[in-house]
Amino acid sequence: MTRFRRAFARNRLAVIGAAVVLALVAIAVLAPVLAPWNPNRPDVKKILDAPSGRHPFGTDELGRDVLSRIVYGARVSLAVGFVSVGIATAIGIALGSTAGYLGGLVDATIMRLVDLMLVFPRFFLLLAVLAFLKPSIWTIMAVIGLTGWMPVTRLVRAEFLALKEREFVVWSQSIGASGFRVVWRHILPNAMAPVLVAMTLGIPAAILLESGLSFLGLGVQPPYATWGNILSQGRDHIEIAWWLSVYPGLFILITVLSYNLLGEGIRDALDPRLRQAVGRLVVRSR
Repeated sequence: MTRFRRAFARNRLAVIGAAVVLALVAIAVLAPVLAPWNPNRPDVKKILDAPSGRHPFGTDELGRDVLSRIVYGARVSLAVGFVSVGIATAIGIALGSTAGYLGGLVDATIMRLVDLMLVFPRFFLLLAVLAFLKPSIWTIMAVIGLTGWMPVTRLVRAEFLALKEREFVVWSQSIGASGFRVVWRHILPNAMAPVLVAMTLGIPAAILLESGLSFLGLGVQPPYATWGNILSQGRDHIEIAWWLSVYPGLFILITVLSYNLLGEGIRDALDPRLRQAVGRLVVRSR
């Protein structure tokens, strides 16, 4: 853990990404305190007001404060990212560990299912599923999670195939340890590092998916504020109310970039070969 912290701290972009992610989480948690206005309160006297001291990010077509809606939208967007990635990771770990440890027909069946799911473009698969379901925040979380477990399954399977031949696993099996104990105590903990990276990189992808669905009107529905539906509302007023598109777009950009920087920093810090290479470069530079 100490080596990980030192390696991560040397990556300045990753540290900046982590700081921004923590700030976004704090904004989401403290939204009722930080939001200057009620995000759903209309004001017909302030429709499409430009950014000002009272409304730093302007107002929308109903006179609602855009800054407050973006702050509350962070709650929805981050919640969708965390929960959907959690669902996908849980399914991927269960299927990937089963396929990698048991092998044979079980492995072949699970991997053919993965191949079948990957045939369909994920975004169009989401559109097809949501066409038959009522859009809501819980539906979006579940659908994104249930259509995003395939990469985690492949990753976990590959780790299990490599780890189950290691000496400490063979020794545990030779002394009579049960399959569940071998998987839970020995293989799975050593396979979690790449899964952690995949989770970190999967959150911004889920946020982008939710924003795209909300932009198309198939995501989280009003009165809930999300960055995607704020962008969608600004589409019809782009020529006279640029702030409805610029500010939520910037938040999406910053969030996705920060998570990607954080994920790459975690990946580099967990990769011992890369750490050694960086260490040699540091020594040479001195």
